[in-house]
Amino acid sequence: MKPLRLTMENQVPYVPEPAIRRLPWYLACVTRLRTQGVEYVSSTAISHELNVDASQIAKDLSYLNIKGKTRIGYEVVELERGLIDFLGFHREHKAVMMGVGSLGAALMADSGLSRYGLNIVAGFDVNPAVVGTSLGGKPIYALEELSDRVRELEAEIAVIAVPVESAAEVAELCVKAGIKALWNFTPFRIKPSADVAISNTSIYAHLAVMYNRMHE
Repeated sequence: MKPLRLTMENQVPYVPEPAIRRLPWYLACVTRLRTQGVEYVSSTAISHELNVDASQIAKDLSYLNIKGKTRIGYEVVELERGLIDFLGFHREHKAVMMGVGSLGAALMADSGLSRYGLNIVAGFDVNPAVVGTSLGGKPIYALEELSDRVRELEAEIAVIAVPVESAAEVAELCVKAGIKALWNFTPFRIKPSADVAISNTSIYAHLAVMYNRMHE
């Protein structure tokens, strides 16, 4: 996945990917604190909640030009707003679902994704039984319609949940159709690209780690 960049006071600081991966943890923490009526929070308090070193938290937030006040900490509302703005969760990002089997259908039906800016506007599949139907009011098209429909739908992201043997081909079709980012849920690892943002999310890898640690 390409590193994200944020413009602050006419500067574009580099934010390392490991830091980007931690920022949603911080956001979830401060959102919970805001709903509890907490006004200020220190990096130490966040550290205790998330088991992340306080100095690491302060460093990560400094990339966004977010700084706490001495002996007071960060203002919770401002910290939450800054994290949401940087992460892009406040903007709508239109996506298409590649493969509407059990996982793809579940993702299309997950309204919670919209809270984080992801709007899956349509699905694509090769199964004649589902092509031409809809899921949650969102149409499902044949795969060969992808190029025309991507332009029509103004989608920039493709969520891939096809069988592993089709993943490489589908990813290539998405890129040719003008898709700018791929969120891959298959075990096939899509190689990084200079022109397309790629996030390989391996559910199976996480399962393997969990199973292994259960028996340590």
